Amino acid sequence: MCLIWSVYIVSTFSKNEPVRLTKTSIDNAPLPEHGQTFLRDNLLKGFGLRITANGTKSFIIEKRINGRVRRQTVARFGVLTCEQARKRAQILLGQIAEGQDPIANKKRQQAAQITLNQAFHEFKQIRKNLAPKTLKGYTKSVEAYFSGWQHRPITDITKRMVLDKHRVLGETRGEATANSAMRHLRSILNVAQNTHEDHQGRSILPVNPVSILNQNRAWFKEERRRTTIKAHELNAWYAAVQSLKSDEYVMTASVVADFLAFILFTGLRFSEAQTLKWADVDLIDRSMLIRKTKNGKPLALPLCDFHVSLLTMRRAMALNEYVFPDRDGVRHLVEPKRQLKHVRETSGVYFTVHDLRRTFATTATTLGISTYLTKRLLNHTLGNDVTEGYIGDSIEYLREPMQRVTDFFMTQCSIAKPVNVTHVDEQQGDHAHAI
Repeated sequence: MCLIWSVYIVSTFSKNEPVRLTKTSIDNAPLPEHGQTFLRDNLLKGFGLRITANGTKSFIIEKRINGRVRRQTVARFGVLTCEQARKRAQILLGQIAEGQDPIANKKRQQAAQITLNQAFHEFKQIRKNLAPKTLKGYTKSVEAYFSGWQHRPITDITKRMVLDKHRVLGETRGEATANSAMRHLRSILNVAQNTHEDHQGRSILPVNPVSILNQNRAWFKEERRRTTIKAHELNAWYAAVQSLKSDEYVMTASVVADFLAFILFTGLRFSEAQTLKWADVDLIDRSMLIRKTKNGKPLALPLCDFHVSLLTMRRAMALNEYVFPDRDGVRHLVEPKRQLKHVRETSGVYFTVHDLRRTFATTATTLGISTYLTKRLLNHTLGNDVTEGYIGDSIEYLREPMQRVTDFFMTQCSIAKPVNVTHVDEQQGDHAHAI
């Protein structure tokens, strides 16, 4: 009798004919060799069981909606009994008969429950090329400034909440921080807005709530920092920088001294100089390549006598692949807060590392170097400048303006012209490429 029942079950299933879904019929249902198969109930049309090759069995409903067969999982077999699943399926099928789409409703409900934390996780996956420093800023905003919103669905974040949070952050953390945090939130929600749609292709976030800051003109006014080191301050500043080389931590302080001078004399950003590797420095060709830049475009720059002299001495003390290594020789230099404080106090010149880049840019303009060449030296966006199409990427056009800025700084800093750097020894140059 058992054999006859087994044969009957297999025969019935192989024909894919509806059967009454019971625990026995489901337990005896054969697994497909691959993919999935369906077992349909003969008591309730549209109710069935999905069976996968790995043995997973789930109750489903299926119905043709707008010309398409739609399936929705009701529950895993074992979580609900057959009768419980059949009753739930009957409710869902009834909703479809009334013109509703429970499958779309479920998707919409799931999408509406995406939290800020989940949206930020997706943002990081999509915007995977963000610079580490930029990503650190986003993370700080989410974890520190929007900590109370992390587990809140993004669809629950209102314009009123944005206005209130922006105001409170401005009062407690500073207006620049408030603006920055809201820009981070806006970017995260923009990605979520473009990524998550309902069944009709409409965004689950019709309006980014941060847009209220534009609509109400509520952004805090930020005065862009424009400080530079004045020409008459350069001598004292450079002397203070060089005094670092007599510091008790000679190796680290010496690296910092050369690091600060190099940024002033090249106009590089902190991170660009910080991550510069010997493999990208050519002392024979007198050039260097900055691979990681803010605009994503590699920057090739010429090296003058001052640069070559500094790099040659730096090369003799190389600890690793970085031109400016950390104390342990494990990675690149990190922000030298103690040494910066020493230079400020010794010279009487208050400055930030980025002020050195601004000083380079201001000096180039003062010396009459064209806006185009200044932008090329600083790797600023050139827009639609047609000149770029004629000059191309050749760094030879940048040698003369780079030399003019260098000569000016050397004069103001009372630096003697370097000697014996006109022809760098070829063997030394090859050695520089080896690290």
